[in-house]
Amino acid sequence: MTDLKNFEIWFVTGSQHLYGEETLRNVARHSEEIAKALDASAHLPVQVKYKGVVTTPDEIFKVCEEVNNAPQCIGMVAWMHTFSPAKMWISGLQILRKPMAHFHTQYNDEIPWSDIDMDFMNENQSAHGGREFGFMVSRLRKNRKVIVGHWKTEAAQKQLGNWSRVAAGWHAFQNLKLARIGDNMRQVAVTEGDKVEAQMKFGFQVNTYGIGDVVAYVNQITDAEVEDLIKVYSDQYQIASDVLSGSSLRDSARIELGLRAFLTEGGFGAYTDTFEDLHGMKQLPGIATQRLMADGYGFGGEGDWKTSALVYASKVMAQGLDGGTSFMEDYTYDFRSSRSRVLGSHMLEICPTIAEGPVRCEVHPLGIGGKEDPARLVFDSGAGAAINVAMMDMGNRFRLLLNEVDAVKPEHDLPKLPVARVLWDPKPNLEVAAQTWILGGGAHHTVYSRALNTQFFEDFADMADIELLVIDGDTKVRSFKDNLRWNEVYYHLF
Repeated sequence: MTDLKNFEIWFVTGSQHLYGEETLRNVARHSEEIAKALDASAHLPVQVKYKGVVTTPDEIFKVCEEVNNAPQCIGMVAWMHTFSPAKMWISGLQILRKPMAHFHTQYNDEIPWSDIDMDFMNENQSAHGGREFGFMVSRLRKNRKVIVGHWKTEAAQKQLGNWSRVAAGWHAFQNLKLARIGDNMRQVAVTEGDKVEAQMKFGFQVNTYGIGDVVAYVNQITDAEVEDLIKVYSDQYQIASDVLSGSSLRDSARIELGLRAFLTEGGFGAYTDTFEDLHGMKQLPGIATQRLMADGYGFGGEGDWKTSALVYASKVMAQGLDGGTSFMEDYTYDFRSSRSRVLGSHMLEICPTIAEGPVRCEVHPLGIGGKEDPARLVFDSGAGAAINVAMMDMGNRFRLLLNEVDAVKPEHDLPKLPVARVLWDPKPNLEVAAQTWILGGGAHHTVYSRALNTQFFEDFADMADIELLVIDGDTKVRSFKDNLRWNEVYYHLF
């Protein structure tokens, strides 16, 4: 996974020649100061590069063209220091393919009451210069992020920093190679989808590889490499002596090393597998998948390539943030009238970045698949605000569906449950959340994250230009159904 500091967002300031060269010199000086301050901010995980003041249609077109073609640049931040007549921006904005944030700020944070004159007013016109620019972007029907606030404030810097994280995730999404190891679980609907349309819409490549392609790598792993990895397991996790000395853990380690080699050599950032397609492999990858996710790989169970890609993009966005991000599945309910909750888990593959407390490496039977007992990491997740988000192919469009939840500590131990798990309260409550999720065609596989929040995926949906439905504390079933109907009309028209 690429370090976020390898990415750049370009800071571009709009102005014009009407106000004279002295004003333009001041605009340039102020702009460079702001860009340098943002670049130094702890709230921005990417580099901020000052790219000058643009004052003509040709200059604007050129910088937008450069944004498109610079591989390290993941987006443009536009600021109107003065009034910048927006017809100048038409040709540039029409070709701009990367995300844009409109930073509606100004150099000064307060009005210099005793000294303000018309020269100051002409030089500091963001208040209406930004409105002129905003009209043009809206007229062109271009999605963008609008951030309002003074550039020195923590709030504004955080907004811009989070937007840059999403831009990095979108960049990674577009350039992803995803390996489907085997096919989808047979007869399952929601994990299917149009991979050609996905590549056209999102850029990422999804191709299928036989399980034998991975097994060939697994068979090349030496016993010495396996023993070295067993030592890593022993250092990082709680492992019973019989598990540590047993053959199952060694088979798991061999699978991890082989799978990792396959993904590395192929340049894959994400993958899927399925328990129904394991010919030549002794067990379903458990600890292997968990550890690969912890290292930033995307994963989807049972051939779910859409969730795998979304896990990968989410991992990129969440770098350095607390809380963790994982592949997840709604598994079973606590259906008490006083407090209905969801227990989330999967057969094996929950990422340990969401763990709180001890992480145990255990070996247990897997009741489906007909293979040997796999090793897996078992743990509880931490409490706190979280989200579940799913991507579905609705036939004429892709849809993101997000539910805000509160992860809670289980009221009781789960001594016989041999998988990692998390318990959550869905907002506004289980009855409404489940009803609206089902009405929205939501998948049973999701990305679960305590590191990311709804705003990240609002920005992501804008960048990808796809539908987003949010289930939160204010959701009402009737209005949600209305939104579904209105969206059907919108996406048939546009």
